[in-house]
Order: sequence, then C-alpha cells, then structure tokens
Amino acid sequence: MLGRLLPNSKRSFDSLSEAEILALAIGAEEEDARIYLAYADGLRAQYPASAKVFEDMAEVEQTHKNTLIAMFRSRFGERIPLIRREHVRGFYERKPDWLRGNLSLDTVRAETQAMEEQAARFYREAAKRVPDAQTRQLLGDLALAEEGHEDIARMLTEKHVPEEVEAEEDKAARRQFVLTYVQPGLAGLMDGSVSTLAPIFAAAFATQNTWSTFLIGLSASVGAGISMGFTEAAHDDGKISGRGSPIKRGLACGIMTTLGGLGHALPYLIPHFWTATAVAAVVVFFELWAIAFIQNRFMETPFMRAVFQVVVGGCLVLAAGILIGNA
Repeated sequence: MLGRLLPNSKRSFDSLSEAEILALAIGAEEEDARIYLAYADGLRAQYPASAKVFEDMAEVEQTHKNTLIAMFRSRFGERIPLIRREHVRGFYERKPDWLRGNLSLDTVRAETQAMEEQAARFYREAAKRVPDAQTRQLLGDLALAEEGHEDIARMLTEKHVPEEVEAEEDKAARRQFVLTYVQPGLAGLMDGSVSTLAPIFAAAFATQNTWSTFLIGLSASVGAGISMGFTEAAHDDGKISGRGSPIKRGLACGIMTTLGGLGHALPYLIPHFWTATAVAAVVVFFELWAIAFIQNRFMETPFMRAVFQVVVGGCLVLAAGILIGNA
C-alpha cells in the first residue's frame, strides 16, 4: 500500500534490458563530455593549457558515445530510450558543476580521475549482463578505454601542458589558494588569537571568576568572528584583485577569528582559576606558534622573523590585559 502511494522512481541496474543498458551508457558518455567541456570553460581563463586537455577528453567521450549509438542502431533501431544515471538505483551520480561554483584545478583533476574509475566499473558490470557477444566486446573495450584514460590524460597533458606550463599552473593554483583561504584565514587567526588576549585575561584577573571569563571570551570571539568575516567579504568582491570568492574569504576569516579567540577562552570552563589560566597560557603559546608556522609555510616569511613579530605582539597584548585586570 505504502509502495503504491510512494512509488520508487528508480530502476535497479539488474532490471535493465540490453537496449536500456546501451541507452544508459550513451547518456553517461554524453554527460561526461559536457562535464569535461564545463571544466574546460571554467579553467580557460587561468589555466588555458589544462583547459585544452579537458576539451580533448570531451572529444574522446564523444567518440565513445558515437560508437555506442552505432551499436544501438544496428541492434535496436533509431529510438534510444531516455535513461540517465539518476534513473537507476545505486548508480553513481554527477553533481552538476554549475551548482558548485568555480572548482580548483586540483579538484577538477581529482574528480576527473574518479569519473573515469566509476565509468570503468559501470562498463565491467554492464558487460556481465549482456549476452550478445558483439555488445559485450564493445562494453569490455570501453571499460579498458576508461581504465586507460589516465594514460590518455597524461599524454594529452604532455602535449598541451609541458613541464614549464604545468609548473606555472600549479604555482597559479597555489597562489589562488593562498589569496582565497590562507591570507584571510591567517588574518582572522591573528586577530582572534591576539586581539582577544587583552579582554579575556583582563576579565580573568579582574574577576577571578572562570565562568564569567569564559562568557566574556566567548562573546568576544564570536563577535570578532562575525565582524571580521563580514568585513573581509564586503570590502573586496575579488573581481579586480583576483582574491577569489568573497563568501569563501569571509568564511575563512570569520571561522579562524572565532577559533583563535575560543582557543584561550575554553580553558576557563575549568572551575579552578589558576589551573584554567595556566592551560590558557599554554594554548596561547601554541596559537602564536601556529601563526608563525603558517606565515613561514604559506607567506614565505622567515620563521624567526615571524616568531619574533607574533610573540612580541602577543606578549604585549597579554601583558596589557593582565595589568588592566589587576588595576
């Protein structure tokens, strides 16, 4: 009764006929070709050489589709059933790239590899369910072709993306990652970790009440995170500066600001004042070390210079908070 009221709109793979399996393969190849072209369009502005690789891979998928159509026409005629991945239960699905915005070069490369592996598994399973020898041979050949796409991609990359071009594209991708995530995240971590030192430790030494100190630290961290996040997102849309999505930058900055403040606010959940303060001081040390490490790792700031800048600044703010709290 419930099955009639809520019918399952998907078919099991085992229930598909030979004609439907071929139709599903045709639709899958056509969709993959479109995805590769979409990847090429998204990468063309920054990575034109890699975009050409995906254009050529789309042509390979089109060749597979045409071969499958020829096989279908010879066996079942001109009417190809409209069967897509989303119509088959348990079948792998592709999330439309236009729902996810701009994808990084590394993400596109990883998803391409996953697509080819999924397609190869499909063709292997499909070949087991097809009794016709010629069709089974075609599906088996396509499985081998999909497994060999990694080699095809490598050859196309060598053709269109020589080592020096690949190095430039990787450098550009790393620069984009730094501009979109690392730089705003580092600014947020520094602001959250350093600027909240004074109010949190001032409240701690003024009240010596761990719960009140925690509430003050929590409010300061969350408030600073919201403020920094909105400021980062609003002041630059990224179109001219090339710093990427303002939403991504705002989230990176806001989240890291909040985490930076919460790091030395959470120890004040410990009811004993001096124990909580000692733990908070240790957390501050690791926060400042993390800031120096990120500056050295991604911003190419000499490590000792980064340590000196962060430690001196942090100690001054911490001292100001303790002095004000004891006043």
